[in-house]
Amino acid sequence: MYPVILVDTYQTQIFMEITYTLRKDIPVNAVIAVLESSGINRPTEDPARIEAMFQAADLIVSAWHGDQLVGIARSLTDFCYCCYLSDLAVRKEYQSAGIGKELVARTRREIGPQSMLLLLAAPSAVDYYPKLGMEKMERAFIYNREH
Repeated sequence: MYPVILVDTYQTQIFMEITYTLRKDIPVNAVIAVLESSGINRPTEDPARIEAMFQAADLIVSAWHGDQLVGIARSLTDFCYCCYLSDLAVRKEYQSAGIGKELVARTRREIGPQSMLLLLAAPSAVDYYPKLGMEKMERAFIYNREH
């Protein structure tokens, strides 16, 4: 069972109090609202699939402004060698406040220095990740989902 842990509070660049947590018990409607607002392409018309995606995650770092979910990072990892950060989403009105950067930093802290962090960038986010210090890789291969 994945414990609910309050990580701490962090002041963003636009001076709002954001609380970061490690938890899996986030209501699916809150997750869908963040995914849809962020612009990330996920099957939000299928709440059961979104819920299954997040329940199967090994690591979820979430960002809260009061009781509103404003950002989320979902990862699949073994915590010692590799981590796939499969979803990084921040509500549109909270973007450019450092929340995505902090979600990635906290994900890295949780997986530890021996684990690599890998992600697939949406075309609109390709220029974002190098700003975090991530290296662009040219050796990826994929079988796309059939539906």
